[in-house]
Amino acid sequence: QVQLVESGGGLVPPGGSLRLSCAASRSIFSSYYMGWYRQAPGQQRELVATIASGGSTNYADAVKGRFTISRDNAKNTMYLQMNSLKAEDTAVYYCNAAKGFSSYWGQGTQVTVSS
Repeated sequence: QVQLVESGGGLVPPGGSLRLSCAASRSIFSSYYMGWYRQAPGQQRELVATIASGGSTNYADAVKGRFTISRDNAKNTMYLQMNSLKAEDTAVYYCNAAKGFSSYWGQGTQVTVSS
């Protein structure tokens, strides 16, 4: 079992920045595929960014060049640095850990981009 806890969400004006964190309950990054997803009101949950156990990353087209996914293995924490935020980035952001048939989700953190 893996517990994931997100933090770092909040209200930010357009053009601003936020850094989200996802703390895992144990050391999993060497064997789990990690990702950030988001869900806006009335919308389906969508992929934002992923980082594989080997460190390779992947981004949704909507966030390429603005968001950066990273992790700190020593702290069992994954991050999402979000720059140049837009109103359409407003959503609940979730972290996910996946391995084989196992998939774990955090509780989500709200990001609101508004002036």
